[in-house]
Amino acid sequence: MGELLLIRHGETTWSAARRHTSYTDLELTPDGERQARTLAAFLAGRRFATVLSSPRTRALHTAQLAGLTVDGVDEDLVEWNYGEYEGRTTVDIHSDQPQWNIWTDGCPGGESPAQVGARLDRVLARATPLLDQGTVALVGHAHSLRVLGARWVGLPPSAGGLLRLDTATVSALGHEHGRRVILRWNQPAPPAPGTATDSVPPR
Repeated sequence: MGELLLIRHGETTWSAARRHTSYTDLELTPDGERQARTLAAFLAGRRFATVLSSPRTRALHTAQLAGLTVDGVDEDLVEWNYGEYEGRTTVDIHSDQPQWNIWTDGCPGGESPAQVGARLDRVLARATPLLDQGTVALVGHAHSLRVLGARWVGLPPSAGGLLRLDTATVSALGHEHGRRVILRWNQPAPPAPGTATDSVPPR
């Protein structure tokens, strides 16, 4: 049985500034493009049963630069809908709502944790049977992939808050003794010689 690889897109201007980005369709920054190309060497030699991507440009471009052929676009892989908090940072939101926690409160005008969890459960329901054919790659976004990781091991969507996920990283979900486990998490590609290694913390 194959692994389920989760690939977060490379840096954008908003991810670098820690601004919540869901439906806003941003391009990668030059650093984000470099990060994605570095993933190509990291993923080289792997054979995939299928590669699914969020429809957002930042995810599709990351997949392309990482040398992946996207077999399908899955609308359920989009980022958490931040509603009224789109484009804002957590620090900014806390100036108005100091107790706000996306993992328990969701976003006004956007999605609740339960709604995001149900959406990522649908992704898992479609992807899991394909693991019998080999490794499956999912290219997407920080918060939604964190929820997916939590749901894989049977935890509630809020447990995604315990799984930090940086830009242009690869995480692997799989099995041990028949149980679903997290094999690797938030693994960056080895940096090219002479390049900076700073990563962007999640929002």
